[in-house]
Amino acid sequence: MTARVRSRVDRWFARRPALALAALLPVGAVTPFLPVEVGVAAFALGTLVVGMAHGAIDHLVPLRAAGVSARRSFAAVGGVYAVLGGAVVVGFALAPAAAFVGFVALTWLHWGQGDVATLALAGVDHLPTTGERGLAAVVRGGLPMAVPLLAHPDEYRLVAEWTVGLFLAESAASAAVDPIFSPAVRTATAGVMIGATLASTGAGYVRVRAGADRRGWLRDAAEVALLWAWFLLAAPVFAIGVYFALWHSLRHVGRLVLLDPTAASAVEAGDLRGALSRFARDAAPLTLGGFLVVAAVGLAVPRGPAPAAGAVAPGDALAVSLVAIAALTLPHVAVVAWLDRRQGVWRSGPFG
Repeated sequence: MTARVRSRVDRWFARRPALALAALLPVGAVTPFLPVEVGVAAFALGTLVVGMAHGAIDHLVPLRAAGVSARRSFAAVGGVYAVLGGAVVVGFALAPAAAFVGFVALTWLHWGQGDVATLALAGVDHLPTTGERGLAAVVRGGLPMAVPLLAHPDEYRLVAEWTVGLFLAESAASAAVDPIFSPAVRTATAGVMIGATLASTGAGYVRVRAGADRRGWLRDAAEVALLWAWFLLAAPVFAIGVYFALWHSLRHVGRLVLLDPTAASAVEAGDLRGALSRFARDAAPLTLGGFLVVAAVGLAVPRGPAPAAGAVAPGDALAVSLVAIAALTLPHVAVVAWLDRRQGVWRSGPFG
């Protein structure tokens, strides 16, 4: 893979979407004054457009990254999805509040994981050690998961109650999520996020003073500042919906494009449409499968979603989607962690 291909993927799938998110800041700032259903619609659209698809070629990752046979690749990833995805659904059935917290923690890990891989693709050199990359992941993953808890706890709590309420009565669901939104938890979360942001940015600056490339550090700091602003200003459901599609998913799609020689050749020729078409073709079957998982969860949960007047309530639809996404996220994280190890993302030394 040439530096030119890597640079184009970084530009198309990371830097331009980041500029688009910055342009949306004024829109995000208005969303706390709008009904939460607006956020649910944004989340649904983002999931439909690219969110579900970004993990839909996991079955091809071992094939393309390690050259294993298609049969072994499909069987291994299929087994991981069946076992880990099933465990998540069982976890929600047995202890829904704990499972919700676990999903938040897992997403924190995964979204930090994804952004560090993007910084690796960009070739930044101010994160030379595993510890510094881990600290950057804490910041990057925590921004979408923790900052809304600080800035918009009421809507965050509403989503938690909707999700836990699929498995418990309304009063029990409210009581179950109480500890998550206690002042002590919010204070500790604020301390972690502010401290980690300052420590990561400061450590990067020390590396720049010692000779690391300033441009990579400035990009990292600017993206962190943008994400702080986005999640402080925008209503949580809307903010996550846009971020999921425009930021996290597209960055991962770019990474996967580089694993496919045909798509990478299209990138080298400057053919973005060709690269995306190739990805869409590969992802289409299991993207549909992901939506079938959402439907299956909707049928399986004990308390909803119950159609009222012929329509499912937006809160119920969002909650079912989150449980299904949680079931898909744990095995997806396992596949991405394997790819990270294969590509040396967390190994100290220059990004390769």
